[in-house]
Amino acid sequence: MAGVSEGASGLPDPRLRPYVHGYQGYLLHGFAPGQHIGMPGIALTVIITIDEPIDVPVSSHPDQAGGRWDMLASGLTVHPAVIAHNGFQHGVQIDLTPRGCRALFGMPAAALGSWIVDLTDVLGPRAIELRERLSLLSTWPERFAVIDEILLRRVAPVPWDAELTHAWDLLSGPDPTVRVAAVADEIGWSRRHLGNRFSAEFGITPKDAVRVARFERSHRLLREPTLPPLAEVAAAAGYYDQAHMAREWRELAGMPPSVWREREEFPFVQDQQTATAGG
Repeated sequence: MAGVSEGASGLPDPRLRPYVHGYQGYLLHGFAPGQHIGMPGIALTVIITIDEPIDVPVSSHPDQAGGRWDMLASGLTVHPAVIAHNGFQHGVQIDLTPRGCRALFGMPAAALGSWIVDLTDVLGPRAIELRERLSLLSTWPERFAVIDEILLRRVAPVPWDAELTHAWDLLSGPDPTVRVAAVADEIGWSRRHLGNRFSAEFGITPKDAVRVARFERSHRLLREPTLPPLAEVAAAAGYYDQAHMAREWRELAGMPPSVWREREEFPFVQDQQTATAGG
């Protein structure tokens, strides 16, 4: 039997959009057991499973042992995680902004760092309510509405440094030519001060934010059903050349992009069959 992916993406309530990029519901079944890679990205990750726990034998933090979670949260990282599966996965992923980490969890993204934690540790009893209610529903729009409701009850707007926000937007944004020194000059800080403030808030350095944003651009292009030439992907994502992209992929994904494309099955089925819903 060929694997089947059914899911939906949704935007949060407008009041949550400074804190939440979006929701991704997924139901994957009929695949052969295996592993896939949890990639670094510019969003913090929350996963709520609907059926069986998610199995992460290799954490994104080098010092953390693997584990199984019904619900998890993880910060920004430059390390991949390995997710094992038995051919079936069902749940919702919530992509948080760094500002959302403060507003929903009451802590900077740096406090999570690369660690994977149980969602109840940072969201409290609302995490249990969230999973129980999602499991009782059968449609993605209904589930996304419940997430909106619970997060709106939890969210607490916090003061946010305008210069630091601008630095994050530039360094993690779509411009592949951005340079850390230029961003420091633009906001009127020294490069050292920017590095200290940035790392203390986000848990990664300004240089790593640029690397992860560039990697995420290439990852998105490589998930296209028809693979563009790797040299074109490298240029569009902002790498010097294809060899530069391959080196960065070995560090951030654990393998070069061509190998990942050969091994990874889930994203392409999901991307082709996902329907937009909610929001």
